[in-house]
Amino acid sequence: MNLILAHGIGSRSDLPVPLWMAMYGGGTAVVISFLVLIAFWRKARYEGTAQDRPLPGPLTTIFTSRAAGIVGRTIGVAMFAIAVIVLQAGSNNAASNPGSWWFYIWFWVGLVPLSIMFGPVWRAVNPLRTIAAALRGSPDTISPYPERLGYWPAALSLFVFVWLELVYTRPSEPAVVLIFLVLYSIFNVAGGMRFGDRWFDRADGFEVYSTMLASISPIGRRGDGVPVLRSPLQALARVEPRRGLVGVVTVILGSTAFDGITRTNWWQGVIEGASDAWYLASGTLGLLGAIGFVALTFTLATRLAPAAPTEDNTQLPGRFVHSLIPIAIGYTVAHYFSLLIFDGQFGYILASDPLDRGWDLFGMGDWLVNYLLVSTAAIAWVQVLAIVTGHVLGVISAHDRAMVVFPARSKLTGQLPLLSVMVCYTLGGIGLLVGA
Repeated sequence: MNLILAHGIGSRSDLPVPLWMAMYGGGTAVVISFLVLIAFWRKARYEGTAQDRPLPGPLTTIFTSRAAGIVGRTIGVAMFAIAVIVLQAGSNNAASNPGSWWFYIWFWVGLVPLSIMFGPVWRAVNPLRTIAAALRGSPDTISPYPERLGYWPAALSLFVFVWLELVYTRPSEPAVVLIFLVLYSIFNVAGGMRFGDRWFDRADGFEVYSTMLASISPIGRRGDGVPVLRSPLQALARVEPRRGLVGVVTVILGSTAFDGITRTNWWQGVIEGASDAWYLASGTLGLLGAIGFVALTFTLATRLAPAAPTEDNTQLPGRFVHSLIPIAIGYTVAHYFSLLIFDGQFGYILASDPLDRGWDLFGMGDWLVNYLLVSTAAIAWVQVLAIVTGHVLGVISAHDRAMVVFPARSKLTGQLPLLSVMVCYTLGGIGLLVGA
């Protein structure tokens, strides 16, 4: 048994409605939402002062207490150490080593719902932050983070990860996962020692990813650190358009699109009988092409729009990048939902014998994956609805920003290029999801 990183077990026949109906229904939902917005949403509602409400007293105490911070960091370091030990000392076969499943499913996939529900959870437990803080010594040795780099180091590290996951021939092999974790850790701990915590805010791909997901969470923090309940879309509007953020979002969107491409009959024909060299080369070019397509279409759609005299058209991709975040979340949920539900079970089943020594620590060694937990029809509905909901929220966010950015005469026409791109993303996303 090998770890199969195909994000979704559904196929075309699993859809409870015909494929054409799902695609055009999704595209129509996006267009109708836009028409409703231009008819009834004439001014920005999410710009300006937020109406956040502090969490109830006991929850505020828990979220802000020093003890909670220590517990979170301790849990993070412990999880990291256990994963490294299991990957190094256990079997080099993913079928019997839970480390690969913990990393690709519990961590990478599980980070999505946790961050959306509770905020940037990885920032609170990130073991690399803790290790770097312990090693860096005096605060006087910290240099200012080069703001010209922005989020580009995070975008690059996320690209390396998705390349490993989607292109490399043996991504689930525990030794490969271990090497990636070690190199990734060295890079980020060294950056954290040099530039302090700001490094992790900008350059640690997984932390930036978690924070991006958390931008739509109903739980956040005010500038003074007080935890609050907030409107998710108003929180999304406060995402700062820093250098490199478009790169981060397009890597996530493009990689999920490429994952769908790899499950089409056309792609299977491309790689059929391919040598390792051709497989890696074609996969790398395909991944770069998918990311480049998303980046190019989004950038052109925003920069072609007629901005207000006070706006710089070259800055419009950054001003509207927040509208891609719910779309990226929708794609991510669609691609990873069934993986988390089904393959996630291997994480605790294999944990009973983590080093492949014949143990049964938790009495789950003979458990089997329950593939009846969720029906294929339910999976298909979740996948389609996730994509459509993400696009509708993206249209709402973009429309609200347009009410501020575009001049009065162009508030409608200025949105049409981006709307067209979003409709294409919807149709393509649903089609690729089922391997059309």
